[in-house]
Amino acid sequence: MDGYYAFMLVATAFVLMMTVPALALFYGGMSRSKSVLNMIMMSFVAAAIVGILYVAVGWSMGWSGEGTFFADPFALVMLNGVETSDYIYVMFQMTFAIITVALISGAIADRVKFSAWVLFIPIWAVLVYFPMAHMVFSCTDDSLICGRIGAQDYAGGTAVHINAGVAALVLAVVVGKRISWPKDKMRPHNLTLTMLGAGMLWLGWYGFNVGSIVFSEESLADEGLLMEQFYSETGRTFANTTLATMAAILGWLVVERLMHGKATSLGAASGIVAGLVAITPAAGAVDIEGALAIGAIAGALCAVAVGWKFKLGLDDSLDVVGVHLVGGIAGTVLIGFFSTSDGAGGVDGLFYGGGADSLVAQVLGVLVAVGYSGVITLVIAMAIKFTLGWRMDEEDEVGGADLSQHGESAYDLHTGVGGGVKSSVVAGATAAAPNTGART
Repeated sequence: MDGYYAFMLVATAFVLMMTVPALALFYGGMSRSKSVLNMIMMSFVAAAIVGILYVAVGWSMGWSGEGTFFADPFALVMLNGVETSDYIYVMFQMTFAIITVALISGAIADRVKFSAWVLFIPIWAVLVYFPMAHMVFSCTDDSLICGRIGAQDYAGGTAVHINAGVAALVLAVVVGKRISWPKDKMRPHNLTLTMLGAGMLWLGWYGFNVGSIVFSEESLADEGLLMEQFYSETGRTFANTTLATMAAILGWLVVERLMHGKATSLGAASGIVAGLVAITPAAGAVDIEGALAIGAIAGALCAVAVGWKFKLGLDDSLDVVGVHLVGGIAGTVLIGFFSTSDGAGGVDGLFYGGGADSLVAQVLGVLVAVGYSGVITLVIAMAIKFTLGWRMDEEDEVGGADLSQHGESAYDLHTGVGGGVKSSVVAGATAAAPNTGART
């Protein structure tokens, strides 16, 4: 088991890397140059707040015992009563909570007060994420999604991606559109950062999916069987994560080429994330053919979905809804078609002769996640709107969130001007967005 603990240490570090710096760079590059630091800061501060909260009450709410929606918040406060040897599992689950909250920020880029975001983080984590994690991951007999409904979710399609995607949708509606959107083309300012972030997300996702192995009771009682399950399940999840992502890139680019005439770097980066999102709940449940199908379908669906925001008038700045909500739903529901009895859940899906029971369970799990996250997020969002307020002043929004919220600029260029006098060009406030041909 020494090797397993070492494996979990690496997996946990990889998942933390997914938020800082991977997601921060991915989102930062997609933002406008005058708000890139603000976007990155939204991920960093989410890591700080959620991490401490998770140790304080999150682990207890998720893992201290029975409960339909959550366990006793006070049973394991500040990890009292938790063996230090189990801290690695706490830290692993903590990183899931961190990235779920950070994902939401992409929907409200360029226009919200940093203070409003800081207030939203702890409230949403305690009222929405921690209970959802219990419902999905704890798998006690009465936990709603895993226990009562019996829906499969290997690494967080419902608890992470659908949850974050629904919250992003609610906040985008409550906060409202950016000034002059969609009239002005608010394109990504640095696609190199976005591509780098996407590659780092892909790497970190191996910790996310492969690290989510759950051993059977039989394995825990037999070390030989334990290692056999470990090698089998990690091999399956590693291969499925890789191949689904590759298929999603191609699915996205094909749709993009057919719809818009060009296959873009932003499309490739977004395809990576769409495939990773969709295979997350299914990584342990499906075989290679199922993983390829899920990736290709999710890549194509998400490519279409990101265009819906213009038709619907939804200013989801960085396509959180189109990628995480749509991709999360696709991956979770498709388990009902493609899961195999050889997989972690031991259930054959509809295409493998298992009937519709698995599909029904997956759909019910999605509906619970959407309903729970949507209702409570709406209450939180409206409470903040009518107290602290979400929006920056119009002048601050036009000038950029970096300067108005943090007093900084991402790009300060100092150029010597005759006689050694230097001038400072604050590119974060003045630089025009490049004509990348990107969708936003």
